[in-house]
Parts: sequence; C-alpha cells; structure tokens
Amino acid sequence: MREHDELTGSTTRSQDETGATTPPLSGRAAVDFVEVGPRDGLQNESLIVATADKVALIEKAVAAGIKRIEVASFTRADRVPQMADAEAVIAALPDYDDVITIGLVMNKRGALRAFETKVHELGAVCVASDSFAMANQGQTALESLRSACDIVTLARQQGRRAQITIGASFGCPFEGEIAPGHIVEMARRAADAQPLEIGLADTIGVAVPAAVTDLVERVRDAIAPLPVRVHFHNTRNTGIANVWAAWQAGASVIDGSLGGLGGCPFAPGAAGNVPTEDVIYLLERSGVSTGIALDRAIEAATWLSGVMGKSLPGMVSRSGMFPKQDQSSNKGQ
Repeated sequence: MREHDELTGSTTRSQDETGATTPPLSGRAAVDFVEVGPRDGLQNESLIVATADKVALIEKAVAAGIKRIEVASFTRADRVPQMADAEAVIAALPDYDDVITIGLVMNKRGALRAFETKVHELGAVCVASDSFAMANQGQTALESLRSACDIVTLARQQGRRAQITIGASFGCPFEGEIAPGHIVEMARRAADAQPLEIGLADTIGVAVPAAVTDLVERVRDAIAPLPVRVHFHNTRNTGIANVWAAWQAGASVIDGSLGGLGGCPFAPGAAGNVPTEDVIYLLERSGVSTGIALDRAIEAATWLSGVMGKSLPGMVSRSGMFPKQDQSSNKGQ
C-alpha cells in the first residue's frame, strides 16, 4: 500500500513528550461496553426495521444497563438504506442523563448532519487498506485517517465527544494481511487528534487471539493513556476468544451487538458482531464487571429475533442463564 511508507515516516510522540505510561493491567475488574446493534447490527440487513423498533431496541439496551450505544450512522441512504432514518431515531430517543449515544460518521458531511441532532458522540472511521478504504469511503487509507482526525477536531469545536476506529485492523477483504506496524502507526497518528479512544476493528472476522494480544498490546503502548476499544466480528467463530485476549492485553472498551447481528455492506464475507449477551456472560463469569444485566440483555436479544423474523447467532440467548435464579440461591450450601 502506497500510504504505508508515508505513515511510517511521520513524526510520532514519545513517552517523554506525552508523559504517558502504559496503564497497569493488574487489578482491573471492570470494562466499558458499547452496544452497536442499532447501527452495525442492522446496517447489513435486507429487512428495513421500523424507526419505532430501532428506538425500542435502544431503550431495551438502556434497560439492561448499557451506557454507551451506537444508535445510528450518518451515511448516504442510497448506500446504507437501513440508516436513512438516523435523525428520526435520535429525535425519538429520551433525553438520557447517564447514557451516551453515538453516531457513526464517515466524512465531514456526516459530521455536520450529526451536529444538527442531540447525539452525544461521533464515531469517526479510518480504514487500514487502500482497497477497502476506497470501497467504504472513496478515499485512500491515509485520506481516511486525515478525515477521521478532522472529524474529531470538528466535534471538539462543537462540544461533542469523538472517537476513531481503524477498520480492517486485522485483515482486509481485498488485500489480505495487514502489517501490525502499519496499524500501530495509524493509531499513533490518530492519537494526535486527541480522540476519546481508538478502536481496532476486525471488520471481516479474521483475527485470532495471538494476533489480538500482539496488536492490542502494541497499540496500547503507542497511544497511552488513551484507551483501546475493540470491535470483533464472529465470522470464523473466534470472536469471543478474541474479546478475552483483548481484555487481557489491556483493551478497556468492548463492542458487542445484541443477538450477534452485524456486517459491513462494503466488506464481502463480513458476518455478525460478537453477541452482547455472550460477551457479558464471558466477562461477568470471569470476574470482570460490565454493569449490564445479562437477563435483560437476553430478553432484548430474544425480542430482536422476533423483529427480524429469524434466529440470531447469539449462543447465550438460546441456552439461557447460568446459574438459574433458583440455583443461585443454593450457592455455598
């Protein structure tokens, strides 16, 4: 990729310049969670979900205790028809005091649309490979990075939160392998814009735990003290294992989608996100607090299955709670 050399040759921040040190991993007992179902979960579905049902999905996520929710994307309706009602969805939401709503934006036009709504946070996206960046945004990888940084600056000027996600961080549907060093350098450049966090997205679900551990650790060290967020698709059934590897490597924010819905219209073969309820089960049973009620998440995923008219990929919503409530009361007896 022709942008790689230019990225590698850029001026980067050292630890001395930022005063940042790698955050200690010992003693961490909680993780932040972002629900992406209302946006990433629905965007690739052929069934157009009614605005009222999208609002209901968001409200069910809130009722489960989820505090950050990706509610819409400000994209062209002809390219992503499922998101054509972004403004209507956001307008219909209650004015939450303790919930952050996120709108995905791909360019300045999308950001300006977002500013006209009450959405709290903008999610900017850059893409690791030129081929995928052109398919996704009509830009090269470096151009998409510059655009994402500009969006963060605009958001700050408008008093909004903003974060950056690096798409195809673990592999590209068109070019194959992506060099980890390239992702690290993109993350360093993105960090210069001072986003809320930087996300690593396994857009097509090719990552495995060893690769996740390596890349999360390297990016964590490169951008500290900014948090690392991870976004996994379960295309090859490695998503949940990747969540645990990312947590152990220092990621502090995890994305998930109720029921495991998801996919990218511009990434051939991309399947669903890691299911929210499966991620909650994994983390809570492992002693990592999410602040989310698993039973309410299961209820939301089951309800969403009815709306979509099909079974969803999530496993925990099929198998149910463990231990069951009556079994929990016998603990220690």
